[in-house]
Amino acid sequence: MPTELRPRYPVRTERLLLRPLTMADVDALVAYRSIPDLCRYVPFAPQSREDVIARIGGVFANHEMTAEGQNLTLGVEVAATGELIGDVILMYHSHLHAGGEVGWILNPQYGGHGYATEAAREMLRLGFEQLGLRRIVARIDERNVASAQLARRLGMRQEARLVENEFFKGEWTTELDFAMLASEWFTSHATAPPA
Repeated sequence: MPTELRPRYPVRTERLLLRPLTMADVDALVAYRSIPDLCRYVPFAPQSREDVIARIGGVFANHEMTAEGQNLTLGVEVAATGELIGDVILMYHSHLHAGGEVGWILNPQYGGHGYATEAAREMLRLGFEQLGLRRIVARIDERNVASAQLARRLGMRQEARLVENEFFKGEWTTELDFAMLASEWFTSHATAPPA
């Protein structure tokens, strides 16, 4: 089973380029990561320019995954225009259990075109086909209806509804847990599992 992910950038999908974030992306990142309503259901507060710059030099600087506990955040760029419209994350939680997590955030100006689904699907592919994960989850605030619908479009199954399980941003919140197994991925995408 592979235990490392070293993508060749950019990672191409039908309409998108997934790639490491750089200082050239600061304005585009701030444009959506500073929106209070967009940040309501994600694990970070609205971000300032300084916050984004710190992340580019910090948590966004990792461009590969070689050990559990690492995260890979990639920018979502529209190939035809070069516009950065969002970012996606793959988290490597456990080598022993071959488990990970996927997440996404998209500038609302670009919603409704399937870009987030396309980008998140590619992160699932990287996790299953290249990193060799056995199980990938998505944890979503129940009020974030659009993200729950996206998880379902990806073919992830809802496995749990955890009622008021977390005190998050000043209130008790209910979490929906979605998951997909590698066997389900390979069955639905007709590719062979990694050797």
